[in-house]
Amino acid sequence: MAAAVAGRVIAERATSLCRLPNPLAYLRSFSVSSSMGTASSNTTNSASKKPKRRHKKNLFEVVQFLPNWGIGYHMAKTHWTNVSYEITKINLYKDGRHGKAWGIAYKDGMPADTPKKISGVHKRCWRYIPSAQKSKAEPELEVHEA
Repeated sequence: MAAAVAGRVIAERATSLCRLPNPLAYLRSFSVSSSMGTASSNTTNSASKKPKRRHKKNLFEVVQFLPNWGIGYHMAKTHWTNVSYEITKINLYKDGRHGKAWGIAYKDGMPADTPKKISGVHKRCWRYIPSAQKSKAEPELEVHEA
């Protein structure tokens, strides 16, 4: 009698697997899920080891830490060579990350005649040029002795 019950249980299991749309996929899901669990933990460890990409900044995010919002300091886009702007005026929007800026263009160290509106201030490619000295806003006073 025990053999008959065991045979009936085996037959029911076989028919229940055949009722599934794809019985091999059902069995494969058990073996794949355990290996996927270890693979996903490995990928998270390797992802944390990768160096993070440095977030490039727009003009206003660069000048916000300079005194007087960078007025008088030289800024340039990262791909420019021998070209920079000396910031003369900034109009900020309320969030502090957007606005308009004007400056004097410098090419090969020679300034242009008048300040002009700087284009591309919201693009994320700006950098501060520390080698260019901050221009003096006030002319130096000469002392004359009599």
